[in-house]
Amino acid sequence: MSSSSFEFAVQATDKTTHARWGVFSTPHGQISIPNFMPVGTHATVKALTVEQLEQLGVDVLLANAYHLYLRPGTALIAKAGGLHDFMNWQRPILTDSGGFQIFSLADTLKLDDDGVSFASIIDGSRHRWTPEDNMRIQNELGADIIMQLDECPPYPAEHGQVATAVRRSADWARRCRLAQTDSRQALFAINQGGVYNDLRQESIQRLLEIDATGAGFEGFGIGGYSVGEPHEVMIDSLAGVADALPADRPRYLMGVGNPTSLLRSIALGVDLFDCVLPTRTARMGSVFSSEGRLNLRNARFADDLNPLDPQCSCPTCAKYSRAYLRHLIMSREILSSVLLSIHNLHYLLELMRQARIAISEARFSSFLSDWENSPAVDDF
Repeated sequence: MSSSSFEFAVQATDKTTHARWGVFSTPHGQISIPNFMPVGTHATVKALTVEQLEQLGVDVLLANAYHLYLRPGTALIAKAGGLHDFMNWQRPILTDSGGFQIFSLADTLKLDDDGVSFASIIDGSRHRWTPEDNMRIQNELGADIIMQLDECPPYPAEHGQVATAVRRSADWARRCRLAQTDSRQALFAINQGGVYNDLRQESIQRLLEIDATGAGFEGFGIGGYSVGEPHEVMIDSLAGVADALPADRPRYLMGVGNPTSLLRSIALGVDLFDCVLPTRTARMGSVFSSEGRLNLRNARFADDLNPLDPQCSCPTCAKYSRAYLRHLIMSREILSSVLLSIHNLHYLLELMRQARIAISEARFSSFLSDWENSPAVDDF
């Protein structure tokens, strides 16, 4: 896939899985795939500066159209020159449409085929979005990658309810495509369908019919997972979805950040991920490690002067002990959030880097097997 501003090039595909290594080029730089996107909902990754994110090697950040629309408002961000200048981040940005946030507030929304009305979480004021409104908002934000407005059904949901969401989301994808004409922004359509394989495939077919009209999408998001369904159910369903999506466009699994889920999804052919998990759990005192998930609030770390993770090369592990980090947490010091967020993001980004190397060397299958048999593997 290529356009005047975007190009997707797969450099290698693993021989025994569907894992892919490559690059997605945008106006603000290249995104190596597979990759993880830290979440900067309000145009900031909590507790971290953009300089720290750059030092961690972050390729791309995610921000949220719903929250930024409500505060500080997209007009101000546009006046500042867009999100890149507003937040002083000159690498790629993806904006989520805000659909998930809107539909998570089910008691405040009114939905019809034309759009959705909802209440602000800030002051209760009422707002109305159509797909065309959403494209205008994301255009003002100026992200490199923007997501269509879609309907996100809850889990669990009846087949009929999810079928309606699939139909409506596909129609909104068509309207978003017609409304989005800025060649500096890549529009990703979103596959829905819950845990129903037939609806997942119907969603793909509807999106591909739109794509075939000549006004194609630059990539495809996979939404509606990691919302409460069992992990194995997600993985089983995801296999058919990833395989049916076009091979010449990026595939983005939305809202998934568990290390084991990332690697298993990469094996199925998924390229991009985002989740608040690494930074949110860091603020709660929980970290990824080569020994598995560690809760530093546990008393056993009170006098442990060893590095946080002896196998990690991040700045936190290089300079600070488990005892000191626990002391910061128990003292409610802000520095604990900073240091643990640095570690957790480094951990996932390094996992993605190692996955890319394994794919390029045609050994991803053994890399995944080694991971799943290591102490680091996650419990679900």
